[in-house]
Amino acid sequence: MSTGSGADSAPAPATHDSPPTPDGATRPSRTPGSRTPSAPSAAAASPSSSPTPAPPAPRAPSAASSSSMFSSLKIRNYRLFFLGQVVSNTGTWMQRIAQDWLVLSLTGSSAAVGITTALQFLPMLLFGLYGGVLVDRLPKRPTLLATQTAMGLTGLALAFLTLSGHVQVWHVYLAAFAVGLATVVDNPARQSFVSEMVGPGQLQNAVSLNSANFQSARLVGPAVAGVLITGVGTGWAFLFNGLSFVAPIAGLLLMRSRDLHTVERAPRGKGQLREGLRYVAGRPDLVWPIVLVGFIGTFGFNFPVWLSAYADDVFHAGAGAYSLFNTLMAVGSVAGALLAARRGTARLRVLIAAALAFGLLEAVAAVVPSLWLFSLLMVPIGVFGLTVNVTANTTVQMATDPVMRGRVMALFMMVFVGGTPLGAPLVGWVTDAYGPRVGFALGGLVSAAAATAVGLVLARVGGLRLSVGWHRGHPQVRFVPKERLATAV
Repeated sequence: MSTGSGADSAPAPATHDSPPTPDGATRPSRTPGSRTPSAPSAAAASPSSSPTPAPPAPRAPSAASSSSMFSSLKIRNYRLFFLGQVVSNTGTWMQRIAQDWLVLSLTGSSAAVGITTALQFLPMLLFGLYGGVLVDRLPKRPTLLATQTAMGLTGLALAFLTLSGHVQVWHVYLAAFAVGLATVVDNPARQSFVSEMVGPGQLQNAVSLNSANFQSARLVGPAVAGVLITGVGTGWAFLFNGLSFVAPIAGLLLMRSRDLHTVERAPRGKGQLREGLRYVAGRPDLVWPIVLVGFIGTFGFNFPVWLSAYADDVFHAGAGAYSLFNTLMAVGSVAGALLAARRGTARLRVLIAAALAFGLLEAVAAVVPSLWLFSLLMVPIGVFGLTVNVTANTTVQMATDPVMRGRVMALFMMVFVGGTPLGAPLVGWVTDAYGPRVGFALGGLVSAAAATAVGLVLARVGGLRLSVGWHRGHPQVRFVPKERLATAV
C-alpha cells in the first residue's frame, strides 16, 4: 500500500486496520486472505481461546503519522468530494438554523422544534440498518448521486413554500422527514465511500477532515443564515441549501473511476442484517463506542432545542444570539476536528475522556448567568463534542471489515443520530416544563454518566486498572494493564 502522493492511483488491498484495544493499543493485523465471515467476531470476543494468530505483516510507515494534517487532499477524487461538501454543508447549516427558527416563529414552542428534529432523524432510527444493508450491496457513487439530488429537491420545495408565503409547520415537518429518509442511505454511503476514495492508509486523516469540513460550514452557515433571517426571511436560506447540492453532484460526476480503491461488495442474500448485528455483538471494541455515542447523541446533542430556547427565553437576544452560539460551537468543533486529523490515531481512552469533559461542560454551561460566558463555553463544548464524534467514527471504521462497513456504519449512525427522535421530544418537554437550564444540565449529566460507565466497562474488558501517580511534577490518572500495575507494586 502506497502512502505517498501516488496512493490515489493504486488500489489498496481489501483489508482493514487493526482494531484498537481499550487501552488504545492495536491488535496484530490479519492478512486479507485469512478473513472469513465469522472470524473477526470470534477473534475479538475471545482472544485468549483463539488459534495462534498469524504473524503481523511487516510494519510500514504510518500514513497518518508520516503525512501532513491535510495529506488526504492530495488525492484528486477526495479533493473533489471535499470541495463539493464545503458548499453543500454550508447550505445544510443555513437550512438547519432557518428551519429551527421558522418552527419556533410559527409555534412559539421548544417542543415543536424538538419534534422537527425528531422527524428528521426518525427514519434513521426506523430504517437505518436496512440502509446499511443496501449500501453494502450497491455501488457508492451512483447511490450518492441519487440521495444528494433528492435532498437538494427537498430544499428547493421548502424554499418555494416559504417564499410564496404558504408555509405551515406541517410542511416543515414533512420536509424534515423527507431529508431523513434520504439520509438513511446517504449517511452510510458517504461514510463508506471515503475509504474507496483514499484507501485505509489515509482513512483517519480523511474522516477527520470530513468532520472539519462539516463543522467549518457552521462558521459560515449560521452567520449567513442569521443575516438572511433578520434581513429578508428564512426562505432564502432554504433556496441556497437546495442550490448548494449542485456542487457535490458535480464533484461525484467528475471523479475518476479508475482511481477508486476496490472494495468488495456484499452479494444479495438473506440474513445480512442479522449477520451485521452478530458481527458487532462479538466485538467489544465496536459495541461500547456505539453505546456511548448512542447516549450522547440521544441526550447530549439536542442543541437546536437548547440554544434556541437560551437565545429566546433566557437571554432574550433573538436570532442573532442563536446564530452566535452555533458559530462559536463551530469554532471549537473545527479545532477538535483538526486536532484529530493531526493526532493520526484513534484511541478509546481519548473517546472516554472527551465524552466525560463534554458532559461536564454542558452541565456547567447550563447554570452560568452571563450571555457572554455561556457563549464562550460553546467553544470547548464544540471541541470535545467533535472529538467524541471523530474518534468514535474513526475507531469503528478502522476496526471494521470493509465488506461489513456499510452495515456497521449504519448501526453507528442509527444509534448516534437515530437516538435524537427519542431524546429531542423528551428534552424539549423538559425544557418547556422546567426551563432551558434544567434541560441542558440533564443532557450534560447523562452524557458524563454514560462516559464514566462505558470507560469502566472497557477497562474491565481490557484487563486494565486505575493508576494514580505523578508525571513530571503533575498528578496523572490513567488506566494501565493489570500486570504492569502489579509489577509496579
